[in-house]
Amino acid sequence: MKKVHFSEWGIESPKYWGILAILAVVIAMAGVAVYHMEHNGHWVTGMTNQIVWGMPHVFAICLIVAASGALNVASIGSVFDKKLYKPLARLSGLLAITLLAGGLAVLVLDLGKPDRLLVAMTHYNFKSIFAWNIYLYTGFFAIVAVYLWFMMDRRMNKYYKPAGILAFVWRIILTTGTGSIFGFIVARQGYDAAIYAPMFVIMSFAYGLAVYILVLLFVSKLDGREVGDKVLFRLKNLLGVFAAAVFYFTVVLHLATLYATENHEYEYFILANGGIYTVLFWLGWVLLGCLVPIGIVYHPVLGKTRGGIIAAAASVIVGGLATIYVIVIGGQAFPMAMFPGKTIVASGFFDGVNGQPMLYSPSLPEFLLGLGGVALVLMLTFIGIRVLRFLPTTLADEAVDPHHAKS
Repeated sequence: MKKVHFSEWGIESPKYWGILAILAVVIAMAGVAVYHMEHNGHWVTGMTNQIVWGMPHVFAICLIVAASGALNVASIGSVFDKKLYKPLARLSGLLAITLLAGGLAVLVLDLGKPDRLLVAMTHYNFKSIFAWNIYLYTGFFAIVAVYLWFMMDRRMNKYYKPAGILAFVWRIILTTGTGSIFGFIVARQGYDAAIYAPMFVIMSFAYGLAVYILVLLFVSKLDGREVGDKVLFRLKNLLGVFAAAVFYFTVVLHLATLYATENHEYEYFILANGGIYTVLFWLGWVLLGCLVPIGIVYHPVLGKTRGGIIAAAASVIVGGLATIYVIVIGGQAFPMAMFPGKTIVASGFFDGVNGQPMLYSPSLPEFLLGLGGVALVLMLTFIGIRVLRFLPTTLADEAVDPHHAKS
């Protein structure tokens, strides 16, 4: 591999400021939505006493999970010493930080009163996985920042690999913690499954890599930087492997859940009779999130085209949103079994009313808050690559592959 040089994003100023202006408008609209929800109360959203985690949580969890996965590209280069991935590491680290920042921004602003975060930061219940995540998220920011420093400063290169190993281990723990939020909630039949922890890890690999591919191609296209087939095909093949792994965990999750008779009603609800949740499961989670990307990536023609690779990455992201929606909201929509095997007890909060799933319709402010988090991610990323040297000047085949032969 030849020596790879890095430079700032060299897009023309009018186009650059135009992109930032569009993103700023979306963020401002999200700010208005936050004010509207905080000023009037969460009754203006689709959330209720039963559905307490709504559309903002779907966006937030997707971004947080993708943050861990985006760092996977850098980890392959440093931890596993795959030289082809090393020129991609800087952008990988930056995306990991910005994705986590965007996800946490949505999560904090959906608290109703953002100052409640101070309570979570000063009063810890270490039996709660949420308390653990305070340390995991803040630690992730610090570790990845140091990782990038060692990566970009020649004087610190000797510490680059140890920092990469620490970042790799920390992000696995972080995503395991995020998945364990659902695995540890025993009161919900749709959540109580230990397999969610490793499943969220592999989901993060797929979602983060999909985001990385789209951002890399977008910024390179606007700046006239070449991304050779060697790098792109390696990334898309990896995306296919991760999508297949998500499909595998999906099958195992539902087979394991079906094994217990007590979960048959929930599985019937999600797989066959859950309305929008069933549609999103089959068309979003399974089809768009798994089967379509696998089919495109390994298709002898589509898998070798830029458009096909972009479609596969976009399909993974759309399918990821559907997956998190089914897990988060579908799991709450199915009523809690207050007294399993006993006479059904009804209450003002519909506890134990089997067969009557809770209704939830996301409101416009919720969507705007989620989209504001995405816009924040892109704005921070574009500012970062504009002012610092995160992008390789070229990823052409002859630059990254020492065995490449020109025709």
